[in-house]
Amino acid sequence: MKQFYAKVISNQRIAPDHFILSFKTPHAMAKKVKPGQFFKIKVNNSSKPLLGRPFSVHKAGNNKIEILYKIVGEATRILSTKKSGNILDILGPLGNGFDTGLSGPAILVGGGHGVAPLVELAKKFANHNIKPVVFIGARTKKHIVCDKDLRKLGAQVHVVTEDGSKGRKGLVTELLKNKITGKNLKKPVTIYACGPKPMLMAVGKLAKDYKIPCRISLEEYMACGIGTCLGCAVKTRGGYKMVCKDGPVFDAKEIVW
Repeated sequence: MKQFYAKVISNQRIAPDHFILSFKTPHAMAKKVKPGQFFKIKVNNSSKPLLGRPFSVHKAGNNKIEILYKIVGEATRILSTKKSGNILDILGPLGNGFDTGLSGPAILVGGGHGVAPLVELAKKFANHNIKPVVFIGARTKKHIVCDKDLRKLGAQVHVVTEDGSKGRKGLVTELLKNKITGKNLKKPVTIYACGPKPMLMAVGKLAKDYKIPCRISLEEYMACGIGTCLGCAVKTRGGYKMVCKDGPVFDAKEIVW
């Protein structure tokens, strides 16, 4: 973990309310970042907003980090106005990422902009000749992001939208269930998921029911990002833990929903 000032390289809109921002990192930092870790970014020097916001690593390498974010409030609206050359106050990398030491095959599940950390995770698997099966779910086709990036990494990508405007109509967990109950599932397999809490609950339950290891990345409001303020506590079978410090990636069976 390190606090540093970083220069914005680019900040591009990729969907109606989604952007990818890249910034320079201190020497060799990008090589050490794990998929699932995050950075806290303070979007300006004023007290509004006072605190930095957490953003998971979307891509890492070549002395730069990319984050994928969605405009959901004032902080992300301000972030969307940043230009190449602007300076950001950043803390990170923070948290515990996905354990990529496990052998394949792997299933990746992303809901909405929760797909953000799965691209770097898929890249790690690709580097070990593992081509994961990826399920991406969103409300409409305009909210589907990263499917092309994942396919370029060799992943088998399935898209689900609630309104049927792209891919299959329904919920991503329905397609996941079809996969893990099908005859062609290669075992042992591990599920890695990131997205809204209802989706993660459903993914965790499927993994438990079918005895499949599952790692999930939780999203909680984080004030300090280092486990001091105790604002992102989550109940686990081992007691309360901090999403920012002990997570954000947890073994799904540990979480008490």
